[in-house]
Amino acid sequence: MKKIIAAAMALAMVLALAACGQKPVESDSFTANPGKLTMATNAAFPPYEYLEGGEIVGIDAEIAGAIAEKLGLELQIDDMEFDSIIEAVKGGKADIGLAGMTVTDERKEAVDFTATYATGVQVVIVTEDSAITSVDDLFVEGANTTIGVQRNTTGDLYCTWDIQDEGLGTVERYSKGADAVQALKTGKVDCVVIDNEPAKAFVSAIEGLKILDTEYAIEDYAGAMNKNNPELYDSVNAALQSLITDGTVQKIIDKYIPAE
Repeated sequence: MKKIIAAAMALAMVLALAACGQKPVESDSFTANPGKLTMATNAAFPPYEYLEGGEIVGIDAEIAGAIAEKLGLELQIDDMEFDSIIEAVKGGKADIGLAGMTVTDERKEAVDFTATYATGVQVVIVTEDSAITSVDDLFVEGANTTIGVQRNTTGDLYCTWDIQDEGLGTVERYSKGADAVQALKTGKVDCVVIDNEPAKAFVSAIEGLKILDTEYAIEDYAGAMNKNNPELYDSVNAALQSLITDGTVQKIIDKYIPAE
């Protein structure tokens, strides 16, 4: 009798998920931790992920929580260095990397990306008395700018390709965006290239800094997932697509980034 009841309950769960148009996740078979959706992130990128009262919160954390809920899983968030996230996903230690991560051709070689859920803007932070008044100043002939970036972010990649490789300056890499900004404040670098949202938070907290009016780059954010786990990818991506369609993702973004 117990087996019959258990079978009936399992069938009911499958039918309920199917009725919602969502593929059920057999979490014991292909998530990193049975019954959990494990998210790898770097909790130093407000408002996408940051620590508040010892808890990781932010846009990505809430989106991951909504995905996990839709799939009947418990969310687990693992904080790590940004440049360890893709390796954690590739190695099966995390199910998804969500960290304000930009889709690039280089990263596509290592992981599969979910649907795009947000747009990011790379900006330049300078001191208020800086001689750098526009992004164009970084590319003038004879420029020799020292640029601070968070290691392995798109700011790092862009500045390496566009500036350092072209002989227009030097890229100084830091493990955290906050460390790069502190280097700017103490005169160790001439500017910092970073995402607009954390840039606004840093400038608001530290006197004497400003963001240039011109943008460095515009990019798409998505979740990074293991190429060899198509079942999990399909389930997570379908859940994310549903959350985008029904407006849940936009509501989460609007909560942290109010319309100006």
